[in-house]
Amino acid sequence: MFYYIKGTLAVLDPLFAVIDAGGVGYKLTISTTTYNMLPNLYANKDPQVTLFTHMAVREDGVELFGFYTNEELAAFKMLINVSGVGPKAAMAILSIFTPEKFTLAVCSGDTKAIAKANGVGAKTAARVVLELQDKLMKETPADVLAGKTTSAPTVSGNRSKGALTEAQEALTVLGYTRSEATAALQGIDPSIGLEEIIKQALKKLMR
Repeated sequence: MFYYIKGTLAVLDPLFAVIDAGGVGYKLTISTTTYNMLPNLYANKDPQVTLFTHMAVREDGVELFGFYTNEELAAFKMLINVSGVGPKAAMAILSIFTPEKFTLAVCSGDTKAIAKANGVGAKTAARVVLELQDKLMKETPADVLAGKTTSAPTVSGNRSKGALTEAQEALTVLGYTRSEATAALQGIDPSIGLEEIIKQALKKLMR
C-alpha cells in the first residue's frame, strides 16, 4: 500500500519513528540500523526524512515497518519469507547487521553471529542460512562477498591461479583460517570464475 513515507521526523525512539506527512503522524517500527541513520532531533530542526515501508496486517492490527534504505527493506522481505521468521525476528537480525554484513553472514554460513540477534536461536539462524544462502550467493557480486569495494583486477600471468588466490583471500575475510580456505579450494576448477569458486568453497566449509 505504501512504498515510502516522506515527511518531517516528529518522534524518534530506538524502536520506532513517527513521520509527520501531510498532518498525519505515521508510526513506523524501525531497526537499530535505521535508527542510527536517522538525524538527531536535538541537532536538527524539523528534519525531512524518507523511509521505505512494509505493512504487516495481522488479526490484532496493522503495523508499519520503516527502513532507511531499499536494501534493508529487501533483506527484511527475504527474512520474513524464511519459515519460522516473523517481522520481530527479522527486525532483531537487521538491528545487529547492516544489509551488506547480513549478506556476508548468510553467505559464509555464520549462524553463530545471526543467532546473537535478540530472540533468534540457533535453529532459526540455521534456517536463515539454509533458505537464503544459495539465493544470496547467486545475487551478490564476488567483490561484496570478499568484503571489498570494487577495484580493478590484479594483473597476473596466470588468471586461474589469480582467481584461486582471490578466493582464498575472500574466505579469510569471511573468518576462515588460511589453511581452511586452502583445503576448501582443493579440487575446484579455477576456470569457473571467482564467484562460483567462492560458492563451491563455502559449501564445502558448511559440511
